[in-house]
Amino acid sequence: MDRLLRDLMPQVLGVLLRRGADFASGEDAVQEAMIEAVRRWPGEWPDDPRGWLVTVAWRKYLDAARAASARRAREERVVDHRPPGPTEQTDDTLRLLFLCCHPSLSPASAVALTLRAVGGLTTRQIAEAYLVPEATMAQRISRAKRTVAKEGVGPSGDLRAVLKVLYLIFNEGYTGAVDLAAEAIRLTRMLARATDDPEVAGLLALMLLHHARRDARWAVDGSIVPLAEQDRSRWDTRRIAEGVDILQTALARQQVGEYQAQAAIAALHCDAAAADETDWPQILQWYDELLEHTTSPVVAMNRAVAVGEVQGPAEGLRALDPVPAEVPRRAAVAAWLHERAGDRTAAARLYAEAAAASTNVPERDHLTRQAARLRHEPPSGS
Repeated sequence: MDRLLRDLMPQVLGVLLRRGADFASGEDAVQEAMIEAVRRWPGEWPDDPRGWLVTVAWRKYLDAARAASARRAREERVVDHRPPGPTEQTDDTLRLLFLCCHPSLSPASAVALTLRAVGGLTTRQIAEAYLVPEATMAQRISRAKRTVAKEGVGPSGDLRAVLKVLYLIFNEGYTGAVDLAAEAIRLTRMLARATDDPEVAGLLALMLLHHARRDARWAVDGSIVPLAEQDRSRWDTRRIAEGVDILQTALARQQVGEYQAQAAIAALHCDAAAADETDWPQILQWYDELLEHTTSPVVAMNRAVAVGEVQGPAEGLRALDPVPAEVPRRAAVAAWLHERAGDRTAAARLYAEAAAASTNVPERDHLTRQAARLRHEPPSGS
């Protein structure tokens, strides 16, 4: 059956293109039809497999086209005629957002389904952003749809699940042709207009504050520029001001949560005119607050950096000890702390170890350069 489907796929796509489908949406529809065939045919083989596939693919193409058209119309109505505040919560897009972030879905599946159904991205765009084959992403999205259809969703949805998915989308950054960070900000703004939950505001502030530093994160040659070395005149002060204003309003409600605490840390970094003016003692206090809301080892690892800045690298290394070795970038943090403590040999080894484990090319190159620098440059003062 697999071979038959592979042979029929270009024929079915050709029929859809002749009927007026665009290539990307046509491919998506054909892939969904193929997945439907894999599920149905073992139990009931059709008399005309090609005709069956054409019918199902064309129906799925039309459904997707109608959904995209309806989504565009809704967004145009919101832009041109924004309704009073409370009625925004009835927006179909918001209901769809909660549905896509169903607690029964894995984070990866929820992210993919959200980008496809709410963000309006094609399966190919999502696959490119996540560096996976398009067929793999199509299967992931289809499985997510089936899970949601089977499980259903409560009337109010799960706001914390939505925030987690939006945070994951934002953290994917700028891979591929689609700016996922900008898309995450757009969706979070929409959610913030529909709810007065301070954690939604905290997440939006966090995104804006991090996004404000985007242009300074990369050198002309594409290499990473660490926070301490960034040209702060390139930071987007308008975004920083907006993020700080949103955060202060949220904090004033005295319902501090995980995203508000993270935003407060980002705001303190943005407030420093130079790296050596960073208020590390206050950042450490916010990390302590953050650990009251999450047991994330990544947070504990980042706190170790703050401890190293405030209490010295030896204390920072002690704070890092409980963090599991498999946590991403742990070796890089250990390398930095060892270098600050004067142990260049251990630092070079750990930078090289971190580089070998990195799956991000610019990050790997940066860590490799740090290891080479410590191995070949003489210690300062020698």
